[in-house]
Amino acid sequence: MDYFRYLNNAYVVEDVPLAKIAELVGTPCYVYSRATIERNWHVFDSAFGQYPHHICYAVKANSNLAVLDLLVRLGSHFDIVSVGELERVIRAGGSASNVIFSGVGKGESEIKRAIELGIGCINLESESELERVAKIAVELGKKVPIGIRINPEVDAKTHPYITTGLRDNKFGVEINKAAEMFRRAADIESIIIKGIACHIGSQMLEIQPFLDAIKKVVDFLEDLLTDGVQIDHLDIGGGFGIRYKNENPPLPADYVNAVVDVMESRRHRLPVMIEPGRSIVGNAGVLITKVEYLKHNDQRDFAVVDAGMNDLMRPALYGSYHEILPARLGSESADYNYSVVGPICESADFLGHERNLALAETDLLVIQSAGAYGFVMSSNYNSKPRPPEVIVDQDQFYVVRRRETLNQLMEGECLFPR
Repeated sequence: MDYFRYLNNAYVVEDVPLAKIAELVGTPCYVYSRATIERNWHVFDSAFGQYPHHICYAVKANSNLAVLDLLVRLGSHFDIVSVGELERVIRAGGSASNVIFSGVGKGESEIKRAIELGIGCINLESESELERVAKIAVELGKKVPIGIRINPEVDAKTHPYITTGLRDNKFGVEINKAAEMFRRAADIESIIIKGIACHIGSQMLEIQPFLDAIKKVVDFLEDLLTDGVQIDHLDIGGGFGIRYKNENPPLPADYVNAVVDVMESRRHRLPVMIEPGRSIVGNAGVLITKVEYLKHNDQRDFAVVDAGMNDLMRPALYGSYHEILPARLGSESADYNYSVVGPICESADFLGHERNLALAETDLLVIQSAGAYGFVMSSNYNSKPRPPEVIVDQDQFYVVRRRETLNQLMEGECLFPR
């Protein structure tokens, strides 16, 4: 079932009209569907069948506490890239032991806090990081579970800003140097080797690069096992694409079957960790915005709305496409090919170009597929307060983050001493 649809010409999420949310909460506003989040998580989980695995939700995609709470209730594990994300998981009721700490630039205080909380695994991305983690572990009198993220030199065929598996990317350890790092880690008393990790990019729309990376990683795994290095799990990362416009991404089961087929063909039953983020929450959320002004000139027609690049950065940053729909069908206004633009003082502040819409000022628009890398990438640019977040559950909705106030905007600041 599609939980985002029109009912009697009104756009609804589950059973709640977006216009009702906009009336009571205001705009701009992020709205998520509980049913969609839970369905998307279960699709990944059920695809594994009886094969040992953990779904490690990528917190960076959407870190709202209520979203994390829903996933904790499902039994999800988590993938994080900062201690802030770790604290969020714990605040939402999760356990640090069910968390993988990824990321290329972990600070000393972050590593220390993660070890103190009993982190499940720290994925290392350099020899220097191995030394740092080992040193902190000794200081704390702990033994730390680690994985090493290898860079398989595979092109994910996605936007260059979100490609992470090539030699000229900052992520991971070159595959031809990683075996020596594993052997070195095995000789450090404060280190417990747990896994091999790999992540080649985000918004992948083809299965072949993923399959190429898996085969390389499993070849590497077998070499390590032959050398006597004990490995407890294989972390295959995430990056699974979703439909924003007319893409036809592989299904979650396609990715899962690819890795399970490779593992079973090599007679391995090593538990697999998978890190979906966008594919769980991306199409589970929308951004509601209001048309403030309509402008027409000789070159272009503009719909100026109250949401901008400060609320949804992806179009300005990546040139990303988001479908833009009216919150109510049947407008009697003339239609134009609008550039839908925000209030921020940047020419890059747009949500979409050449969108055929029949609009009047004060109409509501729905920016689709905004559940991932939406609010989490928002900012206070132009001193704009960040928008609220709402979760719909059947015919009810809940404000799970209040709109930021102007006072909150300036908290922590002070005037210069006189």
